Amino acid sequence: MLLTGQDNEKAIIRELMKTLGSERSELIPILLAVQDEFGYVSEFSMQFIADQLKMSANEVYGVATFFHFINKKPKGKFIIRLSRDMSSIMKGAKSVARQLRNDLGIRMGETTPDGMFTLEWTSCIGMNYQAPAMMVNNEVFSNLTPPKVHRIIEDCRQELYAHRPTVGNVGETHASTLSYASHEPNAALNRLVQQRMSPADVSGELTVSGLKGRGGAGFPTGVKWNLASKAEGDVKYIICNADEGEPGTFKDRIILGKYADLVFEGMTLAAYAVGATEGIVYLRYEYTHLRPHLETILAARRKANLLGENILGKPGFCFDIRIHMGAGAYVCGEETALIESLEGRRGEPRNRPPYPVEKGFLGRPTVVNNVETLATASCIVARGAKWFTSIGTERSKGFKLFSVSGDCARPGVYELPWGMTVQQLLELVDGQGAKAVQVGGYTGELVPASQFDRVMGYEDLGIGGSIIVYGQGREMLEVAENYLEFFIEESCGQCTGCRIGNTKLLDGVRLLQKGTCSNRYLNDLIGLSHSIKTTSKCGLGQASPNIFIAINEHFKEEIMARPVLAA
Repeated sequence: MLLTGQDNEKAIIRELMKTLGSERSELIPILLAVQDEFGYVSEFSMQFIADQLKMSANEVYGVATFFHFINKKPKGKFIIRLSRDMSSIMKGAKSVARQLRNDLGIRMGETTPDGMFTLEWTSCIGMNYQAPAMMVNNEVFSNLTPPKVHRIIEDCRQELYAHRPTVGNVGETHASTLSYASHEPNAALNRLVQQRMSPADVSGELTVSGLKGRGGAGFPTGVKWNLASKAEGDVKYIICNADEGEPGTFKDRIILGKYADLVFEGMTLAAYAVGATEGIVYLRYEYTHLRPHLETILAARRKANLLGENILGKPGFCFDIRIHMGAGAYVCGEETALIESLEGRRGEPRNRPPYPVEKGFLGRPTVVNNVETLATASCIVARGAKWFTSIGTERSKGFKLFSVSGDCARPGVYELPWGMTVQQLLELVDGQGAKAVQVGGYTGELVPASQFDRVMGYEDLGIGGSIIVYGQGREMLEVAENYLEFFIEESCGQCTGCRIGNTKLLDGVRLLQKGTCSNRYLNDLIGLSHSIKTTSKCGLGQASPNIFIAINEHFKEEIMARPVLAA
């Protein structure tokens, strides 16, 4: 009997689910696998997946439409996604976009009539120091110019990739030597076994070191591990947050490309300290090209008895790690939204308490740490807390990795001790004479030239790891417009202030650009900004108005001096 198209679709989905599983927590991997097979996820596929997972079709549709990289309709054989973060815009992304539109004969968001190409903007893809950059399907192309993208398009037409870069070769423009490079492989795990460290010893070492979470929140890592170890539950989880979506940030991609063993070692240390047996790396979709590399390292660690049963011969020390792909949602960088996504739901932040260390993934105690935190934890356990506390300041111990891009001659990843001033950093990266510096990514703080003596540390600017340098010729209203467009696109929509308020702020920026925004209305928008910050329950809404407040505070004369543009 011949199978109909829908019967064939059902058969393929059933086979995929035999491999991936049939729990709700596998929903996003299933959707991505179906997309790999058919190019998109049809409404029929969503209904059938819902039936198999015993969910409603509305729930599956709600998840599928939440994530940017799940296609709900057919797209081209080659999906071109050009990054439009400010670092890319400053380096010529608009000229590249013009060349792409001219070559393909379509606008952003459209597909060519022959079904060969789809052209889209996307947010930061972690290549800011080699901007402009784009993805063609899952391949990454950087340092783009109009002639270069023309050649890439021609190669695609011939189904060749003669100009494909070596993805995963992440050391090209490192500007400083990282401590990770001098770490003896698996030294922390060997010390744990040889010195018979207890779980409390491991957490205690990190507590004494003063290591705080490197994802931006700055919660003490040792304290988090200790809380999870004391939480009730026979099953516990360690999650590595590799959803590095903050525009201007690419340090975690560098770490995963060169020092993934350190990250996996850190997860294994956390598992020992907490009593967890399963680890999950939540890897952002834009880093799909790193997955084969990471899977190879995981396989090697299992073979070396660094993962699996009785690790390094220690009875009862059992732990393994799997990779779970994200599907494109900035808000999933927030730990509870990430957990919601892992459970097969829309990545909407949860109310807290309870906190993940008490009730996280599948309702079990869960530790969520980002890539840099876990890699640094490995170094600390191997070398001892005293080594780490000898670096930095009294309140900010150790070093931090910074992703530097924008108007500077030496962009890249820098390892710096806490306590450096913004001015010292600018001198290091050849960005002297800057107009402003964004510290901590779009959700961070815009620092004007008059405040370049401010210190990077938890006592002052201790947030995130993204540094974007803005030269004297940069239009701050263009910067604000770009930031707010990003936040509007990425808002999960739960909070009214964030959902509606950011759109009002963007309207205000555009009035300022036209020279038609009154002082009274500007003050109303500043009041709205503070309301958005106080009524939003996650970091996106709490930080999205920062740029509007900052340009009003530091560049008001500039933004109010715009001439009225003709209608």
